Amino acid sequence: MSTTPPIQLAPILETSRLRLRGFRADDFDAWFAMSRNIDYHRYFTPEPMPAEEVWKLLLRSAGHWAVMGYGFWAVEEKASGRFVGGIGFLNLKRDIDPPLGDAPEIGWVLDPAIHGLGYATEGVTAALEWGAQHFGPVRTVCIIHPENEPSLRVAAKFGYHEYARSTYHDAPIVLLERLVQ
Repeated sequence: MSTTPPIQLAPILETSRLRLRGFRADDFDAWFAMSRNIDYHRYFTPEPMPAEEVWKLLLRSAGHWAVMGYGFWAVEEKASGRFVGGIGFLNLKRDIDPPLGDAPEIGWVLDPAIHGLGYATEGVTAALEWGAQHFGPVRTVCIIHPENEPSLRVAAKFGYHEYARSTYHDAPIVLLERLVQ
């Protein structure tokens, strides 16, 4: 008997200002442009990602749903229809110590032009509500660069707390977890 989840497309989630939907090929140009901004990539890569890597990231984000039954959503501003980032869950089998195991890892990355508007909080709320229905009451994790204070504040709002510090790809990282009872 197979334990592979059935192929699933990303469900559409809506908040008052955002639409979380599956990634599309036409998200590439906006994502690539966004990835050139130092305020976008500074906490996870020292240099902007080349176009090929952004394309691979888009494909990985879309394909994660088919393989795992969950993944990242493309985040779209409802009022403008503009692509503004990604929020969701993943399992990258990261080579990190301590290991994350199979706990769903939540993440968010948004266009610096919309930082400070509460979009991360709004989108993470929707993702966690979906996660509670999909995963049930399970531990979820996230990793954040220790200098990324805005993301650490978002994580804290949702009950994520630090349980370890490590390095990942030669950069310092804070490992956080959220325990649901």
